[in-house]
Amino acid sequence: MKKILLTSTFCATIAFGGADVLQPENRTFAQSKFMPDISLVMDASYVNRNIADDKVAHLEVPGVAHGLLGSHTHNGKTHTPNNAKNGFNLNYAELVLSSSVDPFFTMDGVFHFSEDSVEIEELYFTTTALGHGARVKGGKFSSNFGYLNEQHHHAWDFADMPLVYEAFLGMHGINETGLQLQWVAPTDTYLMIGAEILQGENTQMFGKDKIGTYTTQADAPALFVGYIKTSFDIDDTTILGGLSYAQGSTRIDHSGDEAPHVVSGDSKLYGADLVIKHYFDSYSFLKFQSELLSREIDGTQYNLNPANTTVVLTSPAINKKQTGAYAQLVYALNKSWQMGLRYDTIFINDITSNGVTVDKGNNFDKYSAMVEYHTSEFARFRLQYNHNNSLYDEDGNRQDISTVILQANISIGAHGAHSF
Repeated sequence: MKKILLTSTFCATIAFGGADVLQPENRTFAQSKFMPDISLVMDASYVNRNIADDKVAHLEVPGVAHGLLGSHTHNGKTHTPNNAKNGFNLNYAELVLSSSVDPFFTMDGVFHFSEDSVEIEELYFTTTALGHGARVKGGKFSSNFGYLNEQHHHAWDFADMPLVYEAFLGMHGINETGLQLQWVAPTDTYLMIGAEILQGENTQMFGKDKIGTYTTQADAPALFVGYIKTSFDIDDTTILGGLSYAQGSTRIDHSGDEAPHVVSGDSKLYGADLVIKHYFDSYSFLKFQSELLSREIDGTQYNLNPANTTVVLTSPAINKKQTGAYAQLVYALNKSWQMGLRYDTIFINDITSNGVTVDKGNNFDKYSAMVEYHTSEFARFRLQYNHNNSLYDEDGNRQDISTVILQANISIGAHGAHSF
């Protein structure tokens, strides 16, 4: 009877709120213990470009990519890059949720809001208890290919993506659903080897889906990535280097373009990255960052009739070997001020159609300079100038494009530290 009486009393106490067990620290379940870290990032900009918005979307890097500036429609969807319009731009809002699941897993979610759409940018779990330097990640995530690809826009040192990245991989880079395995070697210096098996949905270079009656659907998963990265310190200088490789099927749908075509084949992408960061004190540093990307696309290009895209005019075998790079130098004067320069180039653009060389030009360049001010670690204001002579109009005339960007990037809430 005593046992029954104590149980009844305990239940009555909980029901009527009259004992210490109702205090938050004594509850079996407290919601606050299960709340994830939450942050919200806003990115907005004011843009002044010496070319009208209705013209900029028609420009291209010949034989490489088009639609890198300005809003444009592709595959029936509107794509709006950051800083797309002259005047004011609300580029995006980024909502980040992150928490431990249990002793074995963490989970992270990154949700991207724009004025046109809402998307899951990343949503993945990560193992925490495998040991022996091994880690597994699964879900949708940004690949660790290269150096910049895995970083979110608000962590970049410039307001826009380097030319070679956006031209080869698009504004989202390699951002896929799949599985990642990484292993950190038990060595004195940092050495990490990673492999990823991904669905293969990057529309700029890869892709797996059937397009009309011209292509077949590739088997999924259709994209494979591997890399090796190492890092070491020399006094107050940290050096990080890496080699990366990606290979996958290619299905590119440009059937809605002014010169409609569809590409079906396979692609390979090679990457090398180097970052050198020297610290003068806790807040002052000099950082050099560079990446080289080289790709080969091999397949068939179906050139379509602009008046009736169900009609294939020609279907030559196409091969593209293209290489580009960027190099940037950023100096942080103190906790509040930093400035930087960046040079972008695509310097190899070898294209053959049925074995015949197609001259689309090369040496596509872009120059950028920026200065930024931080009121705190949560707010940064950047003034950037770009001079871009990599883009051509429909008549094959090179365009000298000057752009001034005033960017505001502000965040609230708890946000994990950015990678080196």
